[in-house]
Amino acid sequence: MAKVTGLGGLFYRVLDPAATRAWYREMLGIGGEWGAMFAFKDDPGGFSLLTPFAADSDKFVPSALPFMINLRVDDLDGLVADLERKGVAILDLQDDDYGKFAWIVDPDGVKLELYQQASE
Repeated sequence: MAKVTGLGGLFYRVLDPAATRAWYREMLGIGGEWGAMFAFKDDPGGFSLLTPFAADSDKFVPSALPFMINLRVDDLDGLVADLERKGVAILDLQDDDYGKFAWIVDPDGVKLELYQQASE
């Protein structure tokens, strides 16, 4: 059965994403291409993110909340099929070189980004 395997990241809205990324890099020594990146010890290509987005970003729509949660999954297609059987609306699907994505909203209005990393 397809399942969530871990936290992929927390995405949140800020007034100045570049300044926020710079603060985390300079003050806490953490940074990376998409914000603060935390490598997984048991997964050479995997990491969790803490990523600031512009306050007016539409990436969080349809949620009105100032954050979105990214969850890593082991079988996105299987999980999407299971969610659809359970009546969960899939907002969108995307397939990139580095992985596949699907977006849903939980009962409290939190947008969830489901992510399956591409195979090495």
